[in-house]
Amino acid sequence: MRLITALILALVIPAVNAGIFPEKPITLIVPFAPGGGTDSIARDLAKILSEKLGQSVIVDNRGGGGGSIGASMGSKADADGYTLLFVTSTFITHAATDSAAGYNVEKDFSPVAVIGRGPLLVVSNKSVPAKSLSELIQLSNQTSDGLNYCSAGPGSINHLSGELFKQKTGAKLTHIPYKGSGPATIDLLAGRVQVFFATIPTILPYVETDRVNVLAITSEKRSPLFPAVPTAIEAGVPGFNISTWWGIVAPPGTPNTIVKQLNEAVNYAANKDPLKTRLAKEGALAYKASPADFQKMLNNELKLWQNVVKSTNLKVE
Repeated sequence: MRLITALILALVIPAVNAGIFPEKPITLIVPFAPGGGTDSIARDLAKILSEKLGQSVIVDNRGGGGGSIGASMGSKADADGYTLLFVTSTFITHAATDSAAGYNVEKDFSPVAVIGRGPLLVVSNKSVPAKSLSELIQLSNQTSDGLNYCSAGPGSINHLSGELFKQKTGAKLTHIPYKGSGPATIDLLAGRVQVFFATIPTILPYVETDRVNVLAITSEKRSPLFPAVPTAIEAGVPGFNISTWWGIVAPPGTPNTIVKQLNEAVNYAANKDPLKTRLAKEGALAYKASPADFQKMLNNELKLWQNVVKSTNLKVE
């Protein structure tokens, strides 16, 4: 009888233990270079997840290719929950503009959770006389060569937001791409470009020191950080509700039980300091979404930006 009991326990205990997650450290691929604002959010997240899950979450920076190098690695990892990919809005805009991105948003990943979302600010150089979006549009069409707007690079959220703005308003704007938001901001401040659809973390120091004109914010509602700044919708551009965001995806086929556990852990982390405070200071808010909701969000944004690319015949190389 004792022998039978021992045999049963020998079979049951490994089966129970096999369902425990996580049993070892988790790797979080961040498809950007270390040191930037996105990397800081990822590291805050990793720290809280480590505490919540009881295992180390190790940040692995894999920059390059507009995020495609890290994304490709994330899609090909084992579907066991031990390799995750940190994604931002660039994950979608890059896929929408570059046919050689190397990953398929709809097939190559299991969405886990959204960390937070934040709007863009439409700003201009101080020398631009326009004080509102309507005045900016009018000025662009009255100027022989129109106005220039800068971006962090072809296919970036800044770039595609500018193209969508042109479609919706008829503004005469020419895109000037840069290798990152830093160089774009420098030239905006110097007056070499006039307009920037900028993320709040990028432009906030220059808003606070009154070095740019703030024309509108791209959220559905006004931001507590800028209560006097109208939304683009209020300023007369219907449907111009654009945000940048941060989230986590896993390789395709990751078990639903693990995805659910990770979703709960990320939702917990996004509402806990220091991550919650960091998001708030950057004009963003924690955003709770189920994996299915996140999938729907990714699909909708991909369709939006693909339509912008198609209608403007954009070619990003």
